[in-house]
Amino acid sequence: MNFRKLGTLTAVLLAAALPGAADEYPGKTIEVVTHAGNGGGTDVTTRMMMLRARRELGQDMVVVNKRGGGGTAAMDYYLGVPADGYTILAFTIGHAAELAKGKTKMNLDDIRPIARGTDDPQILMVRCGAYDSAEDFVAKQKQAPITYGTTHVGNIDDVSAFMFTVKGGMMTPKILPFDGGGELATQLVAGAVDAAVLNLAEAGSQIEAGDICPIVVLADQRMAALPDVSTAQEMGIPVSFSTVRGFVVHKDVPDDVAARIEEALLKAMNHTVYQGFLTTVGLDSSSVAGSDVWGGQISTMVTDMQAALKELGFIE
Repeated sequence: MNFRKLGTLTAVLLAAALPGAADEYPGKTIEVVTHAGNGGGTDVTTRMMMLRARRELGQDMVVVNKRGGGGTAAMDYYLGVPADGYTILAFTIGHAAELAKGKTKMNLDDIRPIARGTDDPQILMVRCGAYDSAEDFVAKQKQAPITYGTTHVGNIDDVSAFMFTVKGGMMTPKILPFDGGGELATQLVAGAVDAAVLNLAEAGSQIEAGDICPIVVLADQRMAALPDVSTAQEMGIPVSFSTVRGFVVHKDVPDDVAARIEEALLKAMNHTVYQGFLTTVGLDSSSVAGSDVWGGQISTMVTDMQAALKELGFIE
């Protein structure tokens, strides 16, 4: 018997039987870990992605909710699961903030990007008629501070308001936090705050009713849904923040498995079902991006959040 040939054959057979092998993956249910409760924005985005991704992968996919710590519980949990591609982590701007604060055991080097699912720019909104224009909105804040309503403290919303005013040479705003976007939109109409940091979907009904007007988009390019609203960049204010949601895996997931996941998720999110979902929340196909774009954005988010949080005094 040729033991060398037998050993080689055995090694090949064992490699083929491994769960991470390209021709075998996926061989069981795939879990997607989120930090959001049922019905939250990240939870809904994840489930919409999964509608078609499970078909593309030929396996069932289930959501695992790990709430707590603004995403730290989900990230710390994820560090303990096998790096075999059978567990995917939903990653958001909130996770980037917690990484920037050092509140999690996870480091940026522990993950590899797969695909982005939403890129929802932060929008500064005001009561319709309160300001003549975006330029007037900025000019008034150079004369006296205004009150911004947010739905987070020490996260993207107040960071967005603070950095917009700092980079634009305006006076430091007063921040008034609310429990959710719906309540904030209502209080903006009621006059409890002068401006609000919101996403398009959060104030959709009030915008349609003519009560709330988007005045500045904190993005590099104008939104297709708001073609007449200027960006901060256009006004010479270098600020760009988005509520982004995407997916990552362990850095040690085999390359072929990571590529298989990315291919499936991109096909799923470019399908008409997911694209229809994007339309309902005021977004478009540009939200979906692969690992190259998504990876660069994750790195930038963490760096920008760290710099902004230092200026805010949340970290040293």
